[in-house]
Amino acid sequence: MKLLCLGGLIFALEMWGASGLLNFGDCKSLVHELLSPGTIQALRGLPWIVNISEKQAPGSVIHIFSFNCSCPPTVELDSVNPPSSFFNQPSFSGYYTQYLAKVTLSSAARLDAQQVNHYQLNLKLTCMGKKWNLPLSVEVFKAHDHPICLGRVFSTAGDKVQVLETVEPQSLIYVVLLRRGLTGFKMMLTSPRDAGSFSINELGQVLTPSQGLIGSAYKHFLLKILVTDGQGSSCQGTLTVEVLPNPSNKVSFRIQFQTFNISEDLEAGRMVGQVQANGSRVRYEITEPVPCPLYSISSVDGLIRTTAPLDLGRNPGAAVTEIQVMAYDPFQPSISAQLSVTINVLPTNTWAPRCTPALLVTQVPETIPVGSILMTLACSDPDSSSSTFHYQLRHHNETKSNHSFRLHGPVLEVNSALDYDSSAPSVQYRATILVTDSGQPPQTSEVPVLVTVTPVNEYAPICPSHTFRVREDAPHGTLIGTVLGSDRDYPPNSIEYHISDSSGNFYIDPRSGKLHLLASLDYEKEKTYMLVIFLTDRDQEQDSTHHRSGSCTITIEVQNVNDYAPECEPPFQEITISSAPSVNAEVTRLMCSDRDRPEQAPGAFSFTIVGGNSNGRFYMRDNILFHDVFSFQSNGLLDSHTYELLVRVADNGPTLPLFSTTAVVIVHVIPWMTTVPTASTKPPMVSSPTPLLVTRIEDYWAPEAWFVVVLTVTGVLLFTILGWLLCRWPGRMALSQQTHGQSSQTLLLDSSSLMAEPRTLLQAEIISSAAAQEHGAGSEANLNSMGKSCFKKLVAVLFWKWVRYIKGIQADSFPCPSHTLMTPYFPPAPPFLFSYHPRPP
Repeated sequence: MKLLCLGGLIFALEMWGASGLLNFGDCKSLVHELLSPGTIQALRGLPWIVNISEKQAPGSVIHIFSFNCSCPPTVELDSVNPPSSFFNQPSFSGYYTQYLAKVTLSSAARLDAQQVNHYQLNLKLTCMGKKWNLPLSVEVFKAHDHPICLGRVFSTAGDKVQVLETVEPQSLIYVVLLRRGLTGFKMMLTSPRDAGSFSINELGQVLTPSQGLIGSAYKHFLLKILVTDGQGSSCQGTLTVEVLPNPSNKVSFRIQFQTFNISEDLEAGRMVGQVQANGSRVRYEITEPVPCPLYSISSVDGLIRTTAPLDLGRNPGAAVTEIQVMAYDPFQPSISAQLSVTINVLPTNTWAPRCTPALLVTQVPETIPVGSILMTLACSDPDSSSSTFHYQLRHHNETKSNHSFRLHGPVLEVNSALDYDSSAPSVQYRATILVTDSGQPPQTSEVPVLVTVTPVNEYAPICPSHTFRVREDAPHGTLIGTVLGSDRDYPPNSIEYHISDSSGNFYIDPRSGKLHLLASLDYEKEKTYMLVIFLTDRDQEQDSTHHRSGSCTITIEVQNVNDYAPECEPPFQEITISSAPSVNAEVTRLMCSDRDRPEQAPGAFSFTIVGGNSNGRFYMRDNILFHDVFSFQSNGLLDSHTYELLVRVADNGPTLPLFSTTAVVIVHVIPWMTTVPTASTKPPMVSSPTPLLVTRIEDYWAPEAWFVVVLTVTGVLLFTILGWLLCRWPGRMALSQQTHGQSSQTLLLDSSSLMAEPRTLLQAEIISSAAAQEHGAGSEANLNSMGKSCFKKLVAVLFWKWVRYIKGIQADSFPCPSHTLMTPYFPPAPPFLFSYHPRPP
């Protein structure tokens, strides 16, 4: 009947064409109903492999294939790998249901086997709404190198063949195709040992092993085929042999029993479950019970569905149903398998559990022990008094694996230490307890949990012992250092600092712990201070009156600063030595010390002779004074008999600036060879007086240049007025000089003695004037001329002294630091000795 309908359909299409009784959609639906599963014939030889030369011209046909389709089909080139525009869309033509399609090269085709020697084309065929993928492999070879091997087996993917495990031994399963006219070639299998005992003969026929393939079902054998000719050319192909099981065993279930649990509120037509059997073209049906009132199975996919409502109240027997499902091959119904299926209908669970308390909000101290019980739930199920419950704790704001709380059944306990100090300010723990009953479907209730952890002052503040160093000349308020206290409680390092300092030299900031200097320090009096710092925490517990305290010892070391000049004992020495011709003879040793460094050796200072060393006869080596050989003549020494040596003694720290002092050594030298008895040449001994060390700090005045000019002009005016007065004074005194000549001469001599430096010049003038008076020149005119001459010379001398004084101020116009003035008191007094050192800043 179906063939008659199909023939009538074809005749109608032929008579009326496209405008006839049926359109394309009618053809599709009608043919689909008449021919099942389809009318297209199997396309053999897929995937296709073709070999073409790189010299193939554009427009050349590279492949032709035919197919059957009841309705007009479509054929298109879906993809090309690697992407290329060398291939046209397939063209096809046909008559009735027979169609012939061909694939050609495009006008842009420029094949080059050296660049690309393989193209993979995918053709898509659409017929009656169904689509097929048709793979086509195009192998490109060089124009002068014709391939000796043909066929899909020598392609990149190789070829595949399927055989049954019951095939006879030495059966032909594949034939290797070679180029026509090829002679002197050899073929062999180069497969590994585990590929079986397949063989190939000289005709290219692949044969099964001599022992057969029984027991090799589902195995794959990979055969490597090597073909060589007499000219050294070769090719290698791959053949995969898949062994299929005996057809009588190809339909089977993996399991023998299967159970499905469904709810009683499942509506009719809903899916219960699916069964699956191994095999091709498998169909399913229920064999027991027949008929089955509650369930049905799809013959194609094995889906089991309900056919009626499942009401356990009306039909208690529907709680458990057992059915038998058979899977079979529709073309060979004798090939089948059985499966036992049990379907359990579970009663519907409507109400969720009810728990007491429904909410937990509490506060606990951070020192609560692990394992403490926070809450015990009491739950019930309105659906069933025999229902059991499953408890689960869900944490919301905790990411660590060891959570803070745990559940032992309905009991909520502390699982780990609740450390407020490490969790602050996030000290609230949020969680939810999920309570699920045993009904179907399971119902769940949620119990929110909010636990707030309160702080406890657990730890006392501590601070490490430390040593600070400060200079002894540090000013008041100097920051010595910071005491770093710590407290493990939250908030961290909320500490107040207090100091135990009886001397009152130091102060500590109560909040920051910064240690300051309050008084002056003296390294020579106190080198180390031991301070006890007391620490008290605050605001670390809800009870504001509860505090913890600690302490630590801080050591303050005073650093020595160079603020004293060296001191020599005695500061003045007077020594008598002989001028014997000796070299490197020791004269004396200077014993000096420094209050900054009392432990310093006397020889550690710097000793330098700065004055009185005539002809360089003396030198210093450390703190020892040596003399060299003196110069001699027949009547005694060439050098001086007395040396007043000034020795500068400088310290070496401990810090800058450096200070120095000057020691005096008076050396009397007695000639070693003399013509006068020793007793007559012995110099008188002078008793060594007790020296007095006077320390005075002076600041030199450094006037500016304009002040020096004004002072100079003022001095000139002063001297002019004084000169005018002195010019008139000799005339008035002339009369008295005539009467008392001797007293006048004495007066002039006494007046001239007041000027130390011009003494010789004035004395000569006065003597000459007195001589003229004695010879009768006592007139008033002579006296006036003598007074004027004396006045001019006196003014010149005073002006010269003034200029030298002014120059001395300009030369010394710099701030002079403090110095030490040592003046030994003895007759005659030695010169002043100065030791300059910078004033401390």
